[in-house]
Amino acid sequence: MDNVPEWRRHQRKQLISARETLSEDIHQQWSQAISDFLKQGFPKLQKMNIGIYWPFRGEYDPRSIALYFMQHGATLALPEVAGKDEPLCFREWLPDTPLKNGAYGIPVPVEARIVKVDAIIIPMVGFDQHGYRLGYGSGYFDRTLATYQPQPLTIGIAFEMQRLENVYAQPHDIAMHYIVTEAGIFRTEGHELKLIPAFQCSDE
Repeated sequence: MDNVPEWRRHQRKQLISARETLSEDIHQQWSQAISDFLKQGFPKLQKMNIGIYWPFRGEYDPRSIALYFMQHGATLALPEVAGKDEPLCFREWLPDTPLKNGAYGIPVPVEARIVKVDAIIIPMVGFDQHGYRLGYGSGYFDRTLATYQPQPLTIGIAFEMQRLENVYAQPHDIAMHYIVTEAGIFRTEGHELKLIPAFQCSDE
């Protein structure tokens, strides 16, 4: 691939456009399947500090499943952009938490406490067969993950229509531990995505 940044920009534009033009019924159907897989496959999230995201441009909305985990003991947190080249910080979020518009107009909690997350549910513009994610191009999640030792559990979320053969990962890119789509739960094993049953995932 001669010009990876240009290729990624083109793919990003196409994939976001396709996602935004999904019918409401299809979006709801696929989203429900993702929620079911998250509930069945990741009961351990119920006892974790979970980084989630506010849905943007047709993304899967994780808030309802996140509230399910919260009701069973989890702490939820939304990311905040602290600076252009800085890692994200995660601030605790509850349904009644006051919000303000942050970077890109995405809501963030107002003066809520900062949470060190154990797991992050991460939105993806695209993903490939090797478990790597195509994001919006700012590098915030990769920069954030690089600051954590040990790494938090990472669960990338997308629809199958966003699957690519290769996103041409760069040295700073970090593969997801798991990717969940409407088709199931995929684990990154040896730089390849493997479909696994929900019960197997939940037993790990």
